[in-house]
Amino acid sequence: MSEEQAVTHSGVTTRRALLAGAGAIGTTAVLVACGTDPDEDSSSSGGTQSNGGTDPSAGAGDTGNGSGGGALIKTSEVPVGGGTIIAASSVVVTQPTAGEFKCFDSQCTHQGCPVTGVEGGTINCSCHGSKFSITDGSVKGGPATKPLSEKQVKVDGDSITLA
Repeated sequence: MSEEQAVTHSGVTTRRALLAGAGAIGTTAVLVACGTDPDEDSSSSGGTQSNGGTDPSAGAGDTGNGSGGGALIKTSEVPVGGGTIIAASSVVVTQPTAGEFKCFDSQCTHQGCPVTGVEGGTINCSCHGSKFSITDGSVKGGPATKPLSEKQVKVDGDSITLA
């Protein structure tokens, strides 16, 4: 709002002008906070860690994004039939069946929120309730309509790294 709009003819700011300006600022803040659909904006961010109450980064040996030779996580830290979110690398590593490890982008395809947990055979986003398969990242429950992006991993002994 311009200064001219906020003053009356007498040069005094009115309560109505102040409230209108505050409302415009509040509306702008809400719209910015809503973000964009990741289909329109391919930037990625954030991530949280969750695997049923344990800290997945403890002893994981993560040295960044996992592609520089550093382990994302130890195989023993990924539960069979579940998974672990690795915030530092923005990925979730799952173990659908014993010895089978999968890795997916941890950003929900609905509106870009980080997924928040792995439970009951699905990778879950608490922002709007989307659920994805731990086996292939496919959508098991909306509002998301696109699967999580799969990342290739390599298992070397007891360490899992990005391929």
